[in-house]
Amino acid sequence: MRLRLFLTVCAALPAGVAVASGDMPVLTPKPGPAPKINGPKIHGARPGHDFIYRIPCTGERPMKFSASKLPPSLKLDPATGIITGKVPRKAGSYEVTFKAVSKAGPAARPFKLVVGDTLALTPPMGWNDWYAYRNQVTGNLMREAADLMVASGMADYGYQYVNIDDCWMVKPGDPELGGEPRDAGGAILPNKRFPDMKGLTAYIHAKGLRAGIYTGPGPLTCAGYTASYRHEDADARRFAEWGFDFLKYDWCSYRQIARNDSLEERKKPYGLMGGIVKRLDRDVVFNLCQYGMRGRGAGTIRIT
Repeated sequence: MRLRLFLTVCAALPAGVAVASGDMPVLTPKPGPAPKINGPKIHGARPGHDFIYRIPCTGERPMKFSASKLPPSLKLDPATGIITGKVPRKAGSYEVTFKAVSKAGPAARPFKLVVGDTLALTPPMGWNDWYAYRNQVTGNLMREAADLMVASGMADYGYQYVNIDDCWMVKPGDPELGGEPRDAGGAILPNKRFPDMKGLTAYIHAKGLRAGIYTGPGPLTCAGYTASYRHEDADARRFAEWGFDFLKYDWCSYRQIARNDSLEERKKPYGLMGGIVKRLDRDVVFNLCQYGMRGRGAGTIRIT
């Protein structure tokens, strides 16, 4: 199947769009004081896995949250709107209604939890550090990013992923970030700027957000840090052990490994890691970073 992307330019602004000084359109007008529940109305999860979800809701705080027909294996904090626990073991759709109330009024919205084999039933929304920090990223900066996701109000609109990009691993030969890239069992090690990966994901999860991480199928990442070639299973299990919920997998140095330019060879490393991620005892969204190879000039994205 081919998906064609089109850009449509309109002469007039959509109805209801505010215009600020300087005639610049404001596409995200300031929310009112009353609660308004945002975010997707459907969410995919796998049976029996850990679950975390922050109900996205704008409006003046404090407010009190509730959820009717929430599966008993899940618990809602009424003060924060954060749901934690275990996904029900029985596959199927669970119809829930989220509610929020404050002195400014009430709000309610349906929410369907679909328990099965598919995650990301709607496009994941979040933030990636690369264009902010590149090779200067640290664990403390990622904690600050989680703080800002909440303080800025982005979490109230459904942004939930706080994702580390390249440069968290050991960089071979680097005087500051070099060293042993793996432990005696072959598990990947972070560099000294990330001294506590479990603590980092716990910090992000405590805010009702999800944590993302990055690697690639080649020997090195795009920035020259240790990647996952021939350690795919060990690395995926380590990411799950640390508590990550999202994996960006970047082609990078795999071009040195690929035998040819065939479609099958292009797909091979993603199929390998994708299968491993799917078997983890954790919900991890798998993000392919592949640059549109073999589709250049066609104006299409190939979906298989």
